[in-house]
Amino acid sequence: MPPDEGDDYVPVMRLLAVTFEAANPAEPARFWAGLLGREVIEDTGGLLLPGGEAQLGLRFVPGRAGRLGANRMHLHLTSTDAVATAIRLGGHHLDVGQRPEEGHVVLADPAGYEFCVIEPGNPYLAGCGPLGELTCAGTRQVGLFWSKALGWPVVWDQGEQIAIQSPTGGTKIAWDTWDNPPTAPSGQRFELLPADGDQQAATDALIALGAARLDTGHDGSVVLTDPDGNEFCVRPGGHPGGSSPQPG
Repeated sequence: MPPDEGDDYVPVMRLLAVTFEAANPAEPARFWAGLLGREVIEDTGGLLLPGGEAQLGLRFVPGRAGRLGANRMHLHLTSTDAVATAIRLGGHHLDVGQRPEEGHVVLADPAGYEFCVIEPGNPYLAGCGPLGELTCAGTRQVGLFWSKALGWPVVWDQGEQIAIQSPTGGTKIAWDTWDNPPTAPSGQRFELLPADGDQQAATDALIALGAARLDTGHDGSVVLTDPDGNEFCVRPGGHPGGSSPQPG
């Protein structure tokens, strides 16, 4: 249910992609393109895998490699053949203490970012598509922030666990207080577009919601932090390579 009665969920931003830093961005881009059946679009400084109508976009840029224990986000896939396909494409199994009865397999992509493949029939991810969820280390407060920023209603709210989803369905984004929260700088971040093309107005609205401005990137993107201190960026109006951002 919505976090506050009367929230109208008018989106401030559209979520273009989740960005992952990698020593060689082409390797994870090829891996995820093969795993999800997507095209790779080269844009300013990175490689974008557009998400389409209701699936989260992924973008890979030069930077630090992923490292177990330092990654603040990981993806949940629901495809029945994803494990075999991932291994064939260059992924590998990870042991993070998961038990067989938990019903999921943990793997890492070629850039060192872990992800889970969830067994078919999971009711929570039913209807979310092959890229069912992005789960993040974070507080309930930051989930409410992103709900308002993106115009995505809250679809799960239990204790410190919260999840949001686009009104059109598709990939969920969830936050939870992890047992061992990462402390190292993150190589992952949200990459956003202004809903109406006005970068300055969108930035001001995000700050009013609780974000803090850090810097301006070389490509004109505005770098901010959310209420948990995680960096994200707001691109100038328009979007690269003819790709379509997720609907807000």
